[in-house]
Amino acid sequence: MRLFKTPRFFRLLFPNKTWGFSRYENSVYLTFDDGPDEEVTPWVLDLLKEKGVSATFFCVGTNVQKHPEIYERIVREGHAVGNHAMNHERGTKTETPLYLQSVEEAARIIDSKLFRPPYGRMTFYQTKALRKEYKIIMWSWLSYDFDKRVPIETILKKANKQIKTGDILVLHDNPKTFDRLKILLPQLINSLTEKGMEFKKIIV
Repeated sequence: MRLFKTPRFFRLLFPNKTWGFSRYENSVYLTFDDGPDEEVTPWVLDLLKEKGVSATFFCVGTNVQKHPEIYERIVREGHAVGNHAMNHERGTKTETPLYLQSVEEAARIIDSKLFRPPYGRMTFYQTKALRKEYKIIMWSWLSYDFDKRVPIETILKKANKQIKTGDILVLHDNPKTFDRLKILLPQLINSLTEKGMEFKKIIV
């Protein structure tokens, strides 16, 4: 069973991480993980510009090194950026000193105090260390854009039913998702816009 909506007990279990924002503002927070990518990210940026949508991009350090001009475009066009580690390490499978070193290395080229753990996984000690310097951003709605076993029609139906104001939405600007993203993202933005929701970037 795939959980699009993050269970409430996760928020209660890990209160030192940000899972969403105020329900009293008619806003949602669109986020993208794993970029920048030379093909996918420019396409996403073009669409966001066309739709007048703000977003937050959690960037992998090695990808920023490969495509600094795309990273600069993200910032220049008014979107927020966040640290997604240097090499996209899974925290629960990486020794804490190496994990923190990866985040620190990425921080040299990603100017942000926002951090999202790759795969959404890290240990208590990694969390304790990083929250001293970063706002740890999780999510309240996961799109499953990366999982081809989940039909796009299902994702859109779940989005229409489940997404509420204050939610943090996760999609991915990487090559594995591109074919599905090209179909999913425009429809998702249109659907939420028709409901009167505003897209905001995450700020510290």
